[in-house]
Amino acid sequence: MFQAAQPERLLRLSLADPPKAAEQAAAAGLEFAGVVGVDDDTAVAAAHIAARLGLPHASVPACEAARDKHRQRELMSRHGVSVPRFQLLHFGQDLGQAATEVRYPCVLKPTHLSMSRGVIRADDRASFIAAARRVRRIVQDCGGNDDDAFLVEDFIGGPEVAVEGMMRDGALEVLAIFDKPDPLEGPFFEETIYATPSTLPGAAQAALVACVRDAARAIGLDRGPVHAEVRWSGGHAVLIELAARPIGGRCSNVLRFEGGVTLEDLVLSRALNRAAAPARLADGASAVMMIPTPRAGILRSVGNADAARAVEGIDGLDITVAPGQRLVPLPEGSRYLGFIYARAACVEDAVSALRTAHARLDIVIE
Repeated sequence: MFQAAQPERLLRLSLADPPKAAEQAAAAGLEFAGVVGVDDDTAVAAAHIAARLGLPHASVPACEAARDKHRQRELMSRHGVSVPRFQLLHFGQDLGQAATEVRYPCVLKPTHLSMSRGVIRADDRASFIAAARRVRRIVQDCGGNDDDAFLVEDFIGGPEVAVEGMMRDGALEVLAIFDKPDPLEGPFFEETIYATPSTLPGAAQAALVACVRDAARAIGLDRGPVHAEVRWSGGHAVLIELAARPIGGRCSNVLRFEGGVTLEDLVLSRALNRAAAPARLADGASAVMMIPTPRAGILRSVGNADAARAVEGIDGLDITVAPGQRLVPLPEGSRYLGFIYARAACVEDAVSALRTAHARLDIVIE
């Protein structure tokens, strides 16, 4: 759309090579007001570009650490942030021997993929070896090789939340805390429902926020968006993942702030270094369902969408996979079938509306 409207201002960059992208931006002869990364990869490129152009942004080392699950674990544990016990292994080593040395249950994950892709729980030696081989194939499909490393960490039980925020001069401005009503116990970790405001006790929420703040500071992330996954386990907050970007996909549509401000408005205003009052969520509860992929195959149709939209509390429904496209579930897959949004007076009603609407959909996969 932008390319059609202003083709002369469209700049193509080599985002897979952040330093090169930064030089391309500097050589373009355009005047830039700010740089924003929208996912894990472009967050690193945006940091390089902003540094090259002298624009305010999160530091390059911080964004690179956020992109590398092992590196962020090292920095966080060094600074006293509670993270799962972890170790770095390699696909080329003796997996049978490694399986005798890890603690169970454990979680295997690639160091650089997102959206829970390649994240698998193992409960014993046999499932560890099978999971490692499966993660290896997933990494290879994404361009990795046998020398690539993978992370193994203790499985942490308890409810998981997502914290959405902005770092401003080292302080964390919390935009939303999302509950995840569906248990994330494995063997795969497909996220389905995010609901806000959180129903956890105030003391638990404060501890979760403090954990995210300390984690961001530990990797040197002092400005820009933060999206973090945290477990509340045994009365303690444990950092699972931290990204130097806003919430992914179309999930941001569920966030509505006072005055009609959107999450995109906030991210852009901070990138432009504009002064702004702290954002406050609009009254009521909201929730989003990332429609799970029930099985592999070719999507033929999604029926009864109107019936799903008619459920009380449903605020929108987007099917983002076109008929004829192939669906691949986790842990190999990297996309959802679509998104359902709900608003209600309380979180329980919003979540109930999502479940009812989802049950009405007739998803045909061949």
